[in-house]
Amino acid sequence: MLPDDIQQAAMRLLHHRTARLADGDPVAEPLIPTTTFRLGDQPAPDAIYSRYANPTLDGAEARLAEVEGAPVVLSTSGMAAIAGVMLACLKAGDRVVVPADGYFHTRVLAGDILAPLGIEAVEVPTRDLAAADLSGVSLVVVETPSNPGLEIVDLPALAARCRAAGARLCVDNTFCTGLLQRPLALGADVVVSADTKAAGGHSDLLLGHSATADAALEARLRDVRKFTGAVPGAFEAWLLSRSLETLELRLERMCASAAAVADRLAGAGVAVSYPGRADHLQHALAARQMAAPGFVVGATFADKAAAERFLDASGILRATSFGGTHTSADRRARWGDAVPEGFLRLSVGIEPAGPLAAAVERGLAAL
Repeated sequence: MLPDDIQQAAMRLLHHRTARLADGDPVAEPLIPTTTFRLGDQPAPDAIYSRYANPTLDGAEARLAEVEGAPVVLSTSGMAAIAGVMLACLKAGDRVVVPADGYFHTRVLAGDILAPLGIEAVEVPTRDLAAADLSGVSLVVVETPSNPGLEIVDLPALAARCRAAGARLCVDNTFCTGLLQRPLALGADVVVSADTKAAGGHSDLLLGHSATADAALEARLRDVRKFTGAVPGAFEAWLLSRSLETLELRLERMCASAAAVADRLAGAGVAVSYPGRADHLQHALAARQMAAPGFVVGATFADKAAAERFLDASGILRATSFGGTHTSADRRARWGDAVPEGFLRLSVGIEPAGPLAAAVERGLAAL
């Protein structure tokens, strides 16, 4: 069971709308797909044009704010949210630290897209961040757990180092969502997350968000979104609002099943990386700053052929995203990640425990 404060956040998220209803109001978040509004002499800033604001978008942001504990700015994808933070925080001559072992699109954005604009990207492995030189750095972007290696960053310690160096700290919290980890409460300046993953959870939408308690930075993030056009449509925002109502329930099943899958794989001799296991090098740190160890398991089989036999026999879905209702796996070496050929990033879904365990057994029997 998740800690009481997380349960309370989930309760506020679930009843964010119902707590404000008048008699006759619809219980479900209305889908309002309008792009334009009737204007008066002095139109309200949130009722001019849907690239500025939309009621359905506002509703989804308000629900996510209950999870993050700070105002939220929704974007068209997780990468759009990361790009928004970089554009809001960086200018020509600035340096940004990005994880050398994290999501490769973040490195491409910083190192290829922003480099011609005079922004220097410095790649640092997650395990080396604690001792990295932050002199002259304007923004530090981290993932914890890292994708796909599941290494953990000591967020309070890194936040203190960033403050001392005059750098902002941005935490990609996609693997956890705000229900399993609260980076802002741990000292981060801004958090980003790909809501395409667990928050949306049904593999049917592309969205991302940033959140910050810094009012000036929030305003800048909204301006960047407005003027780059990275504003989600009302339908995607509506899908997210619907999905968020079951997020806590889905995470409970996913995390419990992930722990069981990790233990079974390890018991069969498969090298496993999972923050919830005592053999994870940063297990104690993960236990301090995460409400639960998550739903993603790193599993390294003997080689590519062994990993493929496991997937064929188990019937586990091959897919490159994660956080959905279906358990899925991605052999990350195919995309160039610095992992062994037999490494699988396993995202555990919401299947009943018995049939999921049977599928894992079939896969192990094929090794």
